[in-house]
Amino acid sequence: MIVSPVFAGKRYAVLGLARSGLAAASALVESGAHVMAWDSRDEARQQLCEWTQCGKVELADPATADLTGYDGIVVSPGIPLNRHPISEAAARAGVPLIGDIELFALARESLPAHRVVGITGTNGKSTTTSLVCHLLETAGVIARASGNIGVPVLGTDPLPAGGVYVLELSSYQIDITESLDCDVAALLNITPDHLDRYASFEAYAASKARLFEMQTRERSAVFGTSDKETRAIAHIEAARRAPGLVRLVDGTDLAGLQKEWPSLQGPHNLQNAAIAVAIVEALGVKKAQWRKGMRTFSGLPHRMERVAVANGVTYINDSKATNPASTAPAIAAFPPDPEPRIHWIVGGLPKGDNLDECAPFFGNIAAAYTIGDAGPLFAEILAPHTRVHRSEMMAEAIRQAMTEARPGDIVMLSPACASFDQFRDYEARGQAFRQIVEALLEPEGRP
Repeated sequence: MIVSPVFAGKRYAVLGLARSGLAAASALVESGAHVMAWDSRDEARQQLCEWTQCGKVELADPATADLTGYDGIVVSPGIPLNRHPISEAAARAGVPLIGDIELFALARESLPAHRVVGITGTNGKSTTTSLVCHLLETAGVIARASGNIGVPVLGTDPLPAGGVYVLELSSYQIDITESLDCDVAALLNITPDHLDRYASFEAYAASKARLFEMQTRERSAVFGTSDKETRAIAHIEAARRAPGLVRLVDGTDLAGLQKEWPSLQGPHNLQNAAIAVAIVEALGVKKAQWRKGMRTFSGLPHRMERVAVANGVTYINDSKATNPASTAPAIAAFPPDPEPRIHWIVGGLPKGDNLDECAPFFGNIAAAYTIGDAGPLFAEILAPHTRVHRSEMMAEAIRQAMTEARPGDIVMLSPACASFDQFRDYEARGQAFRQIVEALLEPEGRP
């Protein structure tokens, strides 16, 4: 873990002992800080004791404890600060609310020489973060994905000199970060989300903008172009920096190369790729290096993941698409060639009563296979546009799609729904898709 002398002798409270909170509490204890920690779950408190020895941690709830003399309250990003009593407790005591990313920012001065990339946005963060790491590693640069993805940033040993920390950052994490000066920061897009945590959409967008406000003027920043909120932040940042340090990219200059990238199809992934390229170029990676890396990027599980190719049919697991807005780019990625070629497995626990975001791409659908609670509704919506099979269960949908698909076709799970009607979460749903596909295919058809 990252241990830093900057925390020695200081006092921190840690609220929430999931992965990032547990790593933060452990790192602070090992750094010589006094730590108060709390989680409402007995098992989380017990795990902290096992990691740090109970005698080294004061187990108390900082929302009700005396916080006099504390240097910060480290809160989990999942704690709703607009509703949780910890916000009032911190204000009364005059103690800042921070997160593990802020602790990392404070510890940077004691780490081997390194650079930091920060990536935020409503959609595409995980893919872009993973891609940036892959491109850096392909170019021979040691890199680690962390933040909202992978291992908590404080939970592993520091990178050696020359390493790059690539941080996926949610708005929640940015809200509780004060001094992270990223060498390169990127904003992919801003669309309405998490509005239960913010007073307005404008407040949510302002949270994203803070990542760039924390950068000093000589740092680089990269922005997508798909929405006016992102473009507005880009223009503000361009006005305070030297020419060339702010780049707006949409991927049009890379479109001719996209056919070389098996795991980065579709217009959304073109912009993700373009932003990743701009980031690594700002870090000194050359075109020949990132072009090689693009060809070998395997993508993330459950996000347009190609799980098999058999008899000319490609099987894609896009279980992470839990609403129509996130499914739309997936079905847009495979236009007719010359006939519609997507066999779309869709449905689950609906988040709305329509598929409006997907409607512009219904012409790409050769057949739809509806499953789960949303199945009857989606079957009615899709019936005027394509052949529909009311499959109900995923296994039946996959069997039917395998029977109908022809060489060049795509069998794709992109549910546009939550998973909780039939599965524990989207990961369990995607794993089930993969296992059923592999079980039904001949051995030579497996990836």
